[in-house]
Amino acid sequence: MEGISGTDFILGCSAIGAGLAVIAGIGPGVGQGIAAGHGASAVGRNPGAKGDVMSTMLLGQAVAETTGLYGLVVALLLLFVKPLVP
Repeated sequence: MEGISGTDFILGCSAIGAGLAVIAGIGPGVGQGIAAGHGASAVGRNPGAKGDVMSTMLLGQAVAETTGLYGLVVALLLLFVKPLVP
């Protein structure tokens, strides 16, 4: 009976790492949902400040989204760029 080769082990670990990296998208999703809810609440309380609230909220969401995008980039690198495989 033969064991797992080094290449197969590296590929398996890369797949597991890619899955864990994609989990980084959960945080920005929750944070953006909370921000949108608070933004809608703020506009409901003060409709005159809609422009200021929306621009600030969208800027904050764009900054929060970078974390999820970094996780996606790391996952794609782990899946499709295999520098350790001989």
